[in-house]
Amino acid sequence: MSDDMEVRRRRAQWRAGHRGTKELDLLVGRFAEATIAGMSEADLAHFEQFLAVSDPDLQAWLLGPERAEAGAFGDVVGEIRKFHGLG
Repeated sequence: MSDDMEVRRRRAQWRAGHRGTKELDLLVGRFAEATIAGMSEADLAHFEQFLAVSDPDLQAWLLGPERAEAGAFGDVVGEIRKFHGLG
């Protein structure tokens, strides 16, 4: 694995666990801890884009009925919800 990928993985994992709200820190951070090491470069790039979304949108997608509106990130939202047993 290249050093660049390792740096990106660590940076993404830190960003996932330091969202600014406890709920998102736990949901997104624990998901990242468990899965980020196995992500391909394309999956990591997609996850990094997901992390750039605003906290209110992420919280609505992960915890509310708005999850159907996650658009391009519906796959990530679904994986996180499944990981935490949220259906």
